[in-house]
Amino acid sequence: MLKGFLIAIVGFIIYAVIAGSVLTFHTANPENMTWREREVFNRKYIGRLALGSEREEVLRLLGPPDLSEAVRTAEGELMVLFYRTHHVTSDGVTTRNETTPLIFRADKLIAWGDTAYRDLSG
Repeated sequence: MLKGFLIAIVGFIIYAVIAGSVLTFHTANPENMTWREREVFNRKYIGRLALGSEREEVLRLLGPPDLSEAVRTAEGELMVLFYRTHHVTSDGVTTRNETTPLIFRADKLIAWGDTAYRDLSG
C-alpha cells in the first residue's frame, strides 16, 4: 500500500516538473502552425503590439511575414510586413486581403491595419 502511494507521488512530481518546464520554456513557432492556428496567433499578438516596437522584435514574435513590400513616400522609406489574420478564400494561397499590414519606418512600428495602409497610397 505504502509502496503504491510512493510510486504515485513520485509519478505526480515527475509529471508536474515536465509540465511546468514545457509551459515555462516552450515558445510557439508560427512556422509550424496550420493556417488557422497562425491566423489566431497573429491576431492575438498583433493586438498586443505597441507603436515604436522594433521590427526585429516583431519578427521574433510573429515569425516571417506572409508578404512584404517596401514603399517610398514623401515622409521616407517604409517597410510593410503582411501577416495572415483572416480567411477569405480556400485556394491555398495567402493574398493581401487575408492579411493585416504592419508598417515600419526606420525599423520602428509606426502603424498597422488596412486603414493605415490605404493612407500610404494617398
